[in-house]
Amino acid sequence: MPDSPPPSHFSAADTSVLRESSTTRAEIAFLMLAGVFIGALVMTNAIAGKFFVLFGQELSAGIIAYPVTFLVTDLISELFGRKRASTVVGVGFVVSVFVTLVVWIAGQMPVYEASPVSQEAFDMVFGLMPGIVLGSMIAYLTAQYIDVQIFEWLRGLTKGKYMWIRNNGSTFFSQLVDTTMVVTIALVWWPQIDGNPQTEAIAWSTWQGIVFGQYVFKIGIAALDTPVLYVCEHWLREWIEADPKGRASEEVSASAPASSQQGVER
Repeated sequence: MPDSPPPSHFSAADTSVLRESSTTRAEIAFLMLAGVFIGALVMTNAIAGKFFVLFGQELSAGIIAYPVTFLVTDLISELFGRKRASTVVGVGFVVSVFVTLVVWIAGQMPVYEASPVSQEAFDMVFGLMPGIVLGSMIAYLTAQYIDVQIFEWLRGLTKGKYMWIRNNGSTFFSQLVDTTMVVTIALVWWPQIDGNPQTEAIAWSTWQGIVFGQYVFKIGIAALDTPVLYVCEHWLREWIEADPKGRASEEVSASAPASSQQGVER
């Protein structure tokens, strides 16, 4: 019996077969989107310590990168489905925890006297308060999973039409959840239990102002990225569907016995 051609996608359970497989455009697109998502997420925490003022509102530099994560999960949901989007969200959380742990370990290392970066400078850049890190991680997981679930629900409700509705509807709600949780955990809840006399919970009026300002900025960015979502989704879909390797892979899969085929959700 002649050997069957190697698969052109990562669908085989045998790692020796995977080593001979080629990479499809769908896999490249997914990896690029996942990479942008994780990069934006890590950058959000890395630059969160710098603040700037826009229209009289004090904002963390982290919100420059963070809205990108919601755009990317919407793209992954649209092209590859809810399960893959949820997987990327989970991987992003693991990577964030890993990066935070590495930064913490680096901060505990003794500083060489000739080091161009002093301990004080390092702590100023990377020494985020535990409450902010805790709040951002909890809010991230909650908001991203809500975003993915609402996006998929709206997709079914609109029968795959009106992508701008599911893009904005899912992002507007999930960003409200995210902003509320981050500010509440980091600036209200954590100061009450950390035992540090130098920190105290913010007042209700201050809480309202921070949440409102951050949320308005985030939904403004989300509304502006809708055309970007349409352009990226259209270009990626055409690029993936024109992939000759992907078509060859589908033909091999369709000709294989039903018992040997593995279902992969699109």
